[in-house]
Amino acid sequence: MSPTEHSIRIEPHGRTLQVREDQPVLEAALSAGLNLPHSCKSGHCSSCRARLIAGEIRYPGPRPAGLSAEEERSGQILLCQARARSDLIVEARLIAAVADVEIKTLPCRIAGLTPLAPDVMQVLLRLPSVERLRFHAGQYLDVLLPGGKRRSFSIASPPHDSELIELHVRRVSGGGFTERLFGAASGSEAPLGVGSLLRIEGPIGQFTYRDGHRPALLIAGGTGFAPLKSILRHVLETGVERDIHFYWGARQEQDVYEQARVLEWVQRHPRLCFTAVLSEATAAEAAHHRVGFVHEAVLADHPDLREFEVYAAGPPAMIEAVRAGFPRHGLPAGRLYFDSFDYAPDVAMPPKVSA
Repeated sequence: MSPTEHSIRIEPHGRTLQVREDQPVLEAALSAGLNLPHSCKSGHCSSCRARLIAGEIRYPGPRPAGLSAEEERSGQILLCQARARSDLIVEARLIAAVADVEIKTLPCRIAGLTPLAPDVMQVLLRLPSVERLRFHAGQYLDVLLPGGKRRSFSIASPPHDSELIELHVRRVSGGGFTERLFGAASGSEAPLGVGSLLRIEGPIGQFTYRDGHRPALLIAGGTGFAPLKSILRHVLETGVERDIHFYWGARQEQDVYEQARVLEWVQRHPRLCFTAVLSEATAAEAAHHRVGFVHEAVLADHPDLREFEVYAAGPPAMIEAVRAGFPRHGLPAGRLYFDSFDYAPDVAMPPKVSA
């Protein structure tokens, strides 16, 4: 028996969607081309918080970590986890900065595969010659997989250099797609190599660079470097004038996998500073690197954040630490932009539904 479908009206945008009872509301909205605020899709970051005006929802487990009991009592829900139990009316936001780019589904071929670290692969994608993917620095795309599955990856290349789309793919244990990129077969599927055909959908996401002249702090955790690389190249290569201090947190030096490139940028751009912070440094690494957690290093260097903008991308624990600690050091809420990375196996996603 097919799951029951419900109607969802998204305000103030006046869009009506159909969603199955077993389908997250956010997935239905994204599939219909409505780019609602979101980040981690796992209920941690609270980016997709919205207000339930009418109807009833459920979560697949307990209340998501990104939603407090008080917020739940006030009618707030997390769209990435909410499942409709009736027709709904939901009040959500649509970020104007990304409303001008069209979400497309496109074929592409793998044009290059380069190991950046033992568990990180640079993947270059080439679109058909008649197609271009317009996006904002910081956004991501989904690779569409057989069986309705998809994997999300931030775009590491900048909008002005989009002939090849650059991704940084971390090898995930149990992730069939990433294992194939690293040369392993997955079930009946052969390894992926240069020339392999993929389908992508994008651009997606509200983690985007905002033009401005305030000093900016960019904070990466692991492959959270990918969207920040897009932002850094956008700023440095298009002549934007602003002071930037880029922090890259990782376990060991090999995980700061493009450190040499970043140091080249620092040499060419005097308004760019760079600090690598290692949480599990060896004795030799500790002699010439900062040691500890990256968010703590930022606050040690910049205890007063009132004049800064902050862009942070990395694992949920890092993002939660930034969101909890930085406002206490004066950072206004409206100047914190973040993207929470959850490293998960291939995620199932139902077919698109009509708006």
